[in-house]
Parts: sequence; C-alpha cells; structure tokens
Amino acid sequence: MNKFFQRFLPVILLVMLCSFTALHKFYVGIYQVNYIPKKKEIQITARIFIDDLEKALEKKHKKKLYLATPKEIVETDGFIKSYLSEKLQVEVNKSQKTLKFLGKEVEDNVLICYLTAPVQERIVTMTITNSVLTEIYPDQQNIVHANVSGIKKTLLLTDDEPEGDLEF
Repeated sequence: MNKFFQRFLPVILLVMLCSFTALHKFYVGIYQVNYIPKKKEIQITARIFIDDLEKALEKKHKKKLYLATPKEIVETDGFIKSYLSEKLQVEVNKSQKTLKFLGKEVEDNVLICYLTAPVQERIVTMTITNSVLTEIYPDQQNIVHANVSGIKKTLLLTDDEPEGDLEF
C-alpha cells in the first residue's frame, strides 16, 4: 500500500495542479511598437484574444458582434477603432500622437490589429498608456515591446499601472 502511494501520489498531485490552473485564465495582450525612419512613422501591432475583446466591445456597445466569424456585424471595425483610440495612447517627446487604425486579421484565437502614427522628429522619449481590457479583467497585463532605432525596450502595463515611459 505504501509503494502504491509513492508511485501514484506525484501523478495525483500533477492532475490536481493541472486542473487548478485550467480554471484560472491568464489575461494578456502583446503590443509591438516599431519606429520606421524611412516612413517617419510608428507602427503598432496589437495581439488581443478575440473572446476578451469581443466581451469588452459588447459590454460597451450593447450589441452582439460575432467578432472574427462570418456573422460579424458591419460596425465592428469602427467599434475596435474607437475602443483602441480610447484605451491606447502614444506620446512621443511629450507630444500626443493620433493613432490610425489600419485594419485587423485573425490568427487562431487572436485578433491582430494594425495601427500607425506619423512621427517627424527623432524619438527621445515615448510614453505609452494602455488600458485595453482592464475594465473587464482587472488582472489584464498588456506587454508593450518597443523598437526605436535598434534600441529595444519593454513595458508591462496593468490596471494599477496603465502608463509607462521609455527613453531612447
């Protein structure tokens, strides 16, 4: 009987731990910010879980969106554009930049959104505010990777700390 427990206790513990972690979802969004000197613009690629974004947009607009399905409603791109402009801001050298929503595509269960903003001057500082999905999920973490003139920096933005500063 003692050998039975020695052999199967680790298996039982592993099964219990796996079932516990399956109950707790991890809320994260990944944002890549690149400065393209030839185009004099920053380009942002946002990777957001479709079901999470859909929940936030449906709560805000009181409509079923069917995001990333054949039944997706016509207003969806406008809703995403409006939502991202409200929740995601970029300031370069203390000057607020207006982000232009270029479009979106689907990759598995992730919505990839593309945004851009003109930047004529050399980037010395960048302030990023990202509160995407934090109104729905207080545990949401938005990871921002920035690449400016070959210098790479990363920010971890949360509900408690939605803004971060970078120096280049």
